[in-house]
Amino acid sequence: MSGILTNLRYTVVWGLVLSALLFFLYYAQGYDGWTFGAFFLRWLHVLSGVMWIGLLWYFNFVQIPNMAKIPDEQKPAIGKVIAPAALWWFRWGAMATIVTGLILAGLNGYFWGAVTLDTFFTGGVPKNWAIGIGMWLGTIMWANVWFVIWPNQKKALGIVEVDAAAKAAAARTAMLFSRTNTLLSFPMLFSMVSAQNLY
Repeated sequence: MSGILTNLRYTVVWGLVLSALLFFLYYAQGYDGWTFGAFFLRWLHVLSGVMWIGLLWYFNFVQIPNMAKIPDEQKPAIGKVIAPAALWWFRWGAMATIVTGLILAGLNGYFWGAVTLDTFFTGGVPKNWAIGIGMWLGTIMWANVWFVIWPNQKKALGIVEVDAAAKAAAARTAMLFSRTNTLLSFPMLFSMVSAQNLY
């Protein structure tokens, strides 16, 4: 067992194997392919979202507040090793979340109603209003990750060479947009969960 748990790849593979066993258990109960396919896509959406928002909260609740406490000689380990790896998973978690979410909305028939927030304009389904707000907030957050946070983090971490003033400005911009995403993450999650549980 320790061989599985001391190697991240084995841990993930065995987690997926256990999930596959559950898949066969649930599927054996007689679910039709469409229902289970929609569920499976939602599971991928949630997994991606956990990766994305988990890392967003790690940056904002752990890394950023504690950087000032780290001795200067140890900071390169964060900037050159930890942060680039975390940012890779962070941005691709965001991409996977939005892609699976949009596909899910399309397959389940609420994409257009959610995107247009049709309840406001046509007296449509309240669920579309709730999921639509979550989708719009998630889209803003995704755009912040790919078009503001990541380009500025590349400068702040020295992946892209800039002068010291530009590096400091980029770090501040990345932090402010990361905080914006943290702020938006609470109502986004509220909207998503309410759409599934209140309507």
